[in-house]
Amino acid sequence: MKVLSIIPWADWLALVGFFALWVGYAWFARVRGRSRASLLVTTNRYRAYWMLQATARDPRMLDGLITQTLSHTPSFFSSTSILVIGGLFALLGTTDKATELMSEIPFAQTTSLVVFEFKILVLVAIFVYAFFRFSWCMRQYTFVALIIGSMPPPADFESGKFDRQQYADRAAAMVGAAAETFNDGLRAYYFSFAALAWFVSPLAMVLGTLAVVAILYSREFRSEVLHLLRD
Repeated sequence: MKVLSIIPWADWLALVGFFALWVGYAWFARVRGRSRASLLVTTNRYRAYWMLQATARDPRMLDGLITQTLSHTPSFFSSTSILVIGGLFALLGTTDKATELMSEIPFAQTTSLVVFEFKILVLVAIFVYAFFRFSWCMRQYTFVALIIGSMPPPADFESGKFDRQQYADRAAAMVGAAAETFNDGLRAYYFSFAALAWFVSPLAMVLGTLAVVAILYSREFRSEVLHLLRD
């Protein structure tokens, strides 16, 4: 309760707006993707094509290599998140020097040590969330490898013993789930840059969050890569 009274109301409003825009955009992207295919929805089509091709391949070494390559990126971000969290906790021990440094930056708002430490803890929470999403993504890719490894031989699909389309759709759904989880973690990294602007001022945080939302929207719904994948 003491923290509630110490932190200025402008900072609370900025923090509420930050998370509202984050959660709101995630909801918007999911709903909007049903009517206007987003980058994730469009690439899910290619994931479905990939798994359908995998059912006709024997051996499936190529598919295993692709899965292993895909799992490397969330593994990198997961390890990076731990390093960032460690660095932020180390920063908590030198907040007095950090606040002095921030006060020398033009247009930066002067804050107390408690408020500064609270902002660092918010950043820690963001990267902890990112770590859990990336680590879960890694685990999902192990499930994808398991599904590919357990695929029946192409002859069993051709004979009708197993439904090729049903098996491919289920495998593609698992790959798509891993991609969506990775997307959540990557968004956390994007929004962490907006949270960094909070050290300047609450207004800078709001403007930074709006800029991040605009960038995410342009990349997921209006990027050149999306047009190429659709074509």
